[in-house]
Amino acid sequence: QVQLVESGGGLVQPGGSLRLSCAASGFTTDFWAIAWFRQAPGKEREGISCISNSGTITQYAHSVKGRFTIARDNATNTVYLHLNSLKPEDTAVYYCASDHWPVGCTLRNVYDYWGQGTQVTVSS
Repeated sequence: QVQLVESGGGLVQPGGSLRLSCAASGFTTDFWAIAWFRQAPGKEREGISCISNSGTITQYAHSVKGRFTIARDNATNTVYLHLNSLKPEDTAVYYCASDHWPVGCTLRNVYDYWGQGTQVTVSS
């Protein structure tokens, strides 16, 4: 059974940084892509970044490109999302998601496995 556990959220001032972690377990096959989504109150869930199984292919939403960086450590089955230059509009619950994806990854909301989410609040 695939399990995803996010951590690292919290309260940060505008311009600050956070590092989110997604610890994955239970994969029974290879080629798992992992993505980060976020959902702010009253808004739809938004795919913001994803990374291929090999880590060589990444994608970013326009809203976070240049500020957020995704990376994965396959030795520990952990994916990180580095959030820099945070803005109040980045406030949301952040989720990691995963699914079998042979090549690349996607920001579309089509993943079967989800974590419980971690709250990120950007406020002074």
